[in-house]
Amino acid sequence: MADLALANPRAPKRPAARRSNFELYSWLFMRISGLVLVILVLGHLLIMNILDGGVHRINWGFVAGRWASPFWQFWDLLMLWLAEIHGGNGLRTIIDDYARKDSTRFWLKILLYVSMVLILAVGTMVIFTFDPNMPAN
Repeated sequence: MADLALANPRAPKRPAARRSNFELYSWLFMRISGLVLVILVLGHLLIMNILDGGVHRINWGFVAGRWASPFWQFWDLLMLWLAEIHGGNGLRTIIDDYARKDSTRFWLKILLYVSMVLILAVGTMVIFTFDPNMPAN
């Protein structure tokens, strides 16, 4: 009976995969950011489109007056960052679900991440470097 022992397998043992909670935190971020975005976007739509004459009053002077306040700069910056990361995370999930080849998945994610960084950089730069004293043409 002692001769019935199995020989060591040829394939080396792989270390156990380390579990990451990234998808859990990603799921949680989507729920929380979605709730915050509802408040931010509805507030934005109410102020920009409904109150005090609606869209007809929006011009350079209106934006300059609005962004002269750090409160509105923070409001718009938070809306930009949350919307971009929320949407990017959703697209990342769609890419993971529907891209069949690893190389396709890789390049689609690279395009997604590069576009996210560019949009966040340009949007943040515009919000922080906007000069409300610059004369309108």
